[in-house]
Amino acid sequence: MATPHIVICGAGFGGLELASRMSAAFGEGVRVTLIDKNDAFVFGFSKFEIMFRRRTRDEVSARYARIAKPGVTFRRERITAIDPERRRVVTDAATYDADVLVVALGADYDIDATPGLREHGHEFYSVDGAVALAGVLPHIERGHVVVGVVSEPFKCPPAPCEAAMLLDDYFTARGVRGQIAISVVSPWEIPIPATRPGSDAILDRFRERNIAWIPKQGIAAVEGGPSLAARLGDGSALACDVFLGIPAHRVPAVVVESGLAENGWIPVDKAHLATRFADVYAVGDCTSAPVPKAGIFAESAARAVAEHLTVRLRNEGVARPYDGAGSCFIEFGDGNVGRVDVDFLSGPSVTAPFTPASAQGAAEKAEFAATHLQRWFG
Repeated sequence: MATPHIVICGAGFGGLELASRMSAAFGEGVRVTLIDKNDAFVFGFSKFEIMFRRRTRDEVSARYARIAKPGVTFRRERITAIDPERRRVVTDAATYDADVLVVALGADYDIDATPGLREHGHEFYSVDGAVALAGVLPHIERGHVVVGVVSEPFKCPPAPCEAAMLLDDYFTARGVRGQIAISVVSPWEIPIPATRPGSDAILDRFRERNIAWIPKQGIAAVEGGPSLAARLGDGSALACDVFLGIPAHRVPAVVVESGLAENGWIPVDKAHLATRFADVYAVGDCTSAPVPKAGIFAESAARAVAEHLTVRLRNEGVARPYDGAGSCFIEFGDGNVGRVDVDFLSGPSVTAPFTPASAQGAAEKAEFAATHLQRWFG
């Protein structure tokens, strides 16, 4: 039997985890081609490190060239076409035919979907956006800073609230917090719908630190002119001096053109992440799987696909269904980090116990990053 060829589109949480697990299970017994347009991986939470000038872009970047896994080849190329029926991937450099195709391309940001966001606002969800903000924040001395979620779904549900709490820390350290108001606008009633205790902890911190919470509102536009304002979904205007927006999310254009997407995202079987095309799977933010769009859930989805493929290729055992489980760290400021351990699919209802923020939580988050990088790149 010829060595199976697995082509993975995208080297984020999902792509890296799947490649690592298939290599660990089969070594040179499978041929894994991992494709990404970028030259390095950056944890989503590391964008805060960049934004607040704690670490540089280079310092938080794990270069894909470091990957040295048996059976795995990384290609830094831009994917220009995906043919799911033929399991063929075309890039700006080559064409790849797969026995198994896995799409893990994440979600793109549609900044221009919100009028005025590009011209009058900022975003910290991309590395480039975080780098740009690192040059803006030191010049803010007073006024109203608004962190606004344009629409849902969006990646990493706690991130907008984390940004507000870290901004509070940052401005306090600079001695200007008394001249700066901070508000968070969200389409949700509470910060993290999956966990009431975690949401209550965030809202308690907001009250303690005088951060305003504006729920059940999206952002229709960011208006310039004589004074800056965020136009909310109900038509009202929220005056501000600096607007940090979480842009509208969409599936990458190459996925739309492939025919994989329906109603905006790739539909998958929630048990094993298969698409409607034979031997084509999808994991992570580009799918309509019933979990939040966050790296930890892309990782757990990749784990489920790896187990499913291992059972198939070895023709033995039974693969467990995708559990939709993962742990999410939440920055509360003052060097303290909380954690939510969510399980969306294993039981009859969602479970999401919350561990209060502490210095120990910060150490656990650092350990999480170190162990993942070691597993994926070491």
